[in-house]
Amino acid sequence: MIRPHSPRRTGDRLRGRLRATATALGAAGVVVGVLAAMTPAVADTPAPATADCPAALAGKATCYTGQDANGAHYAIAVPADWNGSLVVHAHGGPDLGDASDPARGLEDLDRWSVMVDEGYAWAGSSYRRGGYGTRMAAADTENVRRVFVSAFGSPERTYVHGQSWGGDVAAKVVEAYGQRGGPYDGALLTNGVLAGGSRGYDYRVDLRAVYQYYCHNHPRPTEPQYPLWQGLRADSTMTSSGLRARLQECTGYASAPQDRTPLQQRNLDDILAVTKIPERTLESHLRFATFTFRDIVHGRLGGRNPFGNVGVRYSGSHDDRALNAGVERFAADPSAVRDLSYDSDLTGRVSIPVLTLHAIDDPTAFVEHEAAYHATLQGARRDQHLVQTFTEEHEHSQLSAAEYAASIAALDRWASTGRKPSPRSVAASCAAFDRTYGTGCFYDADFRPAPYAMRVEARPGGLGWPAMTAEQERAWSRIDGVGIAP
Repeated sequence: MIRPHSPRRTGDRLRGRLRATATALGAAGVVVGVLAAMTPAVADTPAPATADCPAALAGKATCYTGQDANGAHYAIAVPADWNGSLVVHAHGGPDLGDASDPARGLEDLDRWSVMVDEGYAWAGSSYRRGGYGTRMAAADTENVRRVFVSAFGSPERTYVHGQSWGGDVAAKVVEAYGQRGGPYDGALLTNGVLAGGSRGYDYRVDLRAVYQYYCHNHPRPTEPQYPLWQGLRADSTMTSSGLRARLQECTGYASAPQDRTPLQQRNLDDILAVTKIPERTLESHLRFATFTFRDIVHGRLGGRNPFGNVGVRYSGSHDDRALNAGVERFAADPSAVRDLSYDSDLTGRVSIPVLTLHAIDDPTAFVEHEAAYHATLQGARRDQHLVQTFTEEHEHSQLSAAEYAASIAALDRWASTGRKPSPRSVAASCAAFDRTYGTGCFYDADFRPAPYAMRVEARPGGLGWPAMTAEQERAWSRIDGVGIAP
């Protein structure tokens, strides 16, 4: 395939090393050589084993899977016509299983096969466990990069990519491991949850409280009661299907409008108007505010509350006065806020190129997350390292393949030449890639998102960015047990 603006080809020495390494990895019992700079987790990691590639990459690449010393499964792909550079992927979620999912890496590779089609090697970790933990996921993402280097040698350039919560993970990789002259040359963040954890879920906090005010069924009055900030009590056996049934009971969200009762329609209208959550993702947001909140509170923070809605005035309902008088209020535990912030908030201290791509109508990670990220880097005086692009798309989990290809090419040119692209130049480059992929280019080069507080009601003191300064991060890092345990 001829790729517009493709990265430069590697030399014969690198190609020879790749062929030799791939042959060695295919032999039984081969132990991967360990570089002196590797961590013990890499030193103790068995060699990657060859695996079947996803169907989209059959005949185009050699694929590998493995499990690192921390228990994180991973997948790697090296294209037959490797350009010498590597994309390290951070997946979204978080998944809520107890252990690392061995299938996740290959599923992500299939979804992001465009990177391999563009000539990049690809490596992605499934993380060592499910559940929340941004720094843990960032460490596992860095670790799969080291596994790759141990097996295949140092790439010419290395980029980290993350989408959704993986955007927050990848942004944390940039801050933790992406210093100038370090292993990463740039970052691509797509539809990212870039407001961090301490503020980035406030609209789901509001949903949890507003939903219960109108619906009174989560929990029901006849069930054991618990504060709503827990999401769900620790020992509840509620399932996702059970939650959907309660949502349907209250709002008729899954029914045609003509099949809803008047009360269901009013409940639905009020919940959507107050929280500004799209109807098509109401169920998924409520699921997050139930099961992931339970994981954060009970699984990661020892039952402490990182969420609050004191001082928030809800508006947009048919009776705002009654809503504000009757909705459950709760104040966050400062130590829980600190630990969630330390784990997932961003300081903006970046020193490598960062390119973002975000659907304007993303119904899950609202586009205003990008305003929060820009304000974060601006507050750290590092916004010169940031270019943000936006598209007129309507989905969260996947964007146009042509746009991903244009984005990684623009990032590579920026990193290799030092010439910073503009949103307009990235948009203009997309058409050449779309001749290959045929998935469309939907850029709006003039779009700028509104401030985060225009979409999500700020808590007292929550208007300034970054949410966690570099000074706070350094101070908190000296506290024994701070953050969320791996």
